[in-house]
Amino acid sequence: MAFVTDRKRVTGLGAARSGTGHHWTMTVTSVALLILTPFFLGIIGSALGSEHADVVATLSRPIPALVVAAYLIVGSHHLRLGMQTLIEDYTRDLTRKAAIVATTILSYGIALGGLVALVQIAL
Repeated sequence: MAFVTDRKRVTGLGAARSGTGHHWTMTVTSVALLILTPFFLGIIGSALGSEHADVVATLSRPIPALVVAAYLIVGSHHLRLGMQTLIEDYTRDLTRKAAIVATTILSYGIALGGLVALVQIAL
């Protein structure tokens, strides 16, 4: 028979385990997206309906390319964290682990694909 106190049994469990870092990362990425979204929409919105050469010229400039790249990186990271929260709330065990791995691969794959396309356009 193991003599373990109630406190020892629950240490490291619950919301206080690692939720603070996750919360702050979500907050920081949310604020970054609030700042980046109007610039991103302005750049992409002005390029909609334009000729191919005009879009390439717009995204070849450093500031629009950096804004689009930052939006892709921050947005995909925020997506991964949000999906992780949903998965942790509604799934368990092996399904949880597989879903988190799949959404991590998907979100970073989206960011990588967007960055590769942006580099190909910009260069």
